[in-house]
Parts: sequence; C-alpha cells; structure tokens
Amino acid sequence: MRLSRVLPLVSLFGAGLAARGLAQVTGLPVHNSGISSGLSIGGEVGFPNADYGKGTAFGGRAAVGLGPFGVSAVVSSYNPKGPGGSQTGLGGYLNLKVFGGPLIPLSVTLQGGAEYVKNSGVKLVHAPIGLGIALKIPNPALAIKPWIAPRVDVTRVSGTGISSKTTTKFGISGGIDFSLLGGLGFGVAYDRYSPGGGLHPSVISAGINYTLKIPGL
Repeated sequence: MRLSRVLPLVSLFGAGLAARGLAQVTGLPVHNSGISSGLSIGGEVGFPNADYGKGTAFGGRAAVGLGPFGVSAVVSSYNPKGPGGSQTGLGGYLNLKVFGGPLIPLSVTLQGGAEYVKNSGVKLVHAPIGLGIALKIPNPALAIKPWIAPRVDVTRVSGTGISSKTTTKFGISGGIDFSLLGGLGFGVAYDRYSPGGGLHPSVISAGINYTLKIPGL
C-alpha cells in the first residue's frame, strides 16, 4: 500500500496507510531521562520534521517516582500537515533505575512502555524499549541534566482493510533538562527514528513541568 507522502504516524485519509515510516504515535519525543523524585506534571509542544508528517503536537506528561521504580504517562494531540485533522495519542511507561543514587550524578534507567493511536479504524501500537543515560550537574540555583536514550522500537499496525504488520527498528532520543530549587523545570528534547527507505523521521520539543516532593518517597 503506497502513498505519495509517507507519514510516520498512522493516518487513513481515504487513500491508504503510510506504514513504511511509522514512528512514535504521540508526535513527541520518547522521554527517558531518569526517575523523578516525587510527582511531576507538565506540558510540551513538539515540532516534527517532514518525514514525520510536519505539523505540531501538544501534550501533557505525568510521572511519579517510587524509589528505584518510576511510572509515567503522556497524552498528546498531534495535527500533521494536511487535511486529516488532529489525532490523539496515549502512552504509558515503566522505568527501573539500574545505576545511580542521591549522591551519584550519573544514572542509568531501563524503560519499557507502549503508545497507542486509533484513526479511522486503523490502530497503531508503538512499544519503545531502551536505556536512558543521564548526568545531573548540580548548581546552587539551577540543576542541569543532559541525557541520551537509545532504544528498540517495536511497532504494530492493524485495522480494517489492511494487513497487520509488526516492525522492529532503532530509535534514539536525548535532551537537556533544567530544574529550579522550587520544583519548576523546563527542557528541550530531540527524537529520531530509523525506519529505513531513506526516511529520517524526527521531532524536537520544548516543555515545562513542576515536581511536587512526596514525603517518604
């Protein structure tokens, strides 16, 4: 099934399905910068490139840290360029810290999760599995944390009138997070996916968040 333009986000616009360039379904980067200490909520805006589908994505994120374990979620509205309109993506992730501690600036976090979107009877599930490496640089007023997260992307597309297909490819994301003493934070992130065929879907985003410390955690 072919389209004149290959979109990485599943879309059925009466002409067919762009399955060759499947990437993240949220229109936002996959975040794996470590486990938050407490409850973190925030918003984000993403700007995908042409291979991803262009347009703009807006999303909200929430994460909670439970010692070495973390749970996070994202909901987004992505409106790719073209007549199809916006699509809602949902994602949830589990994180496990395999290295790092309160006095150790370097952390390594294992992450697995799933993202989901359904449009015009077509379903896309994207399961990122990867390792996040972050270095927290303390500062009296502003903590700086660069991070990078290579991963394996398992993507399955199915739906009415199309053949189900599962692909496994490589992806990578990274960024820089900034945290103020009062719990306010902001950051930028970049994500790139490698579906082959000369395509390089990517997205850059900027976000802001607030972390609430939870006693005992």
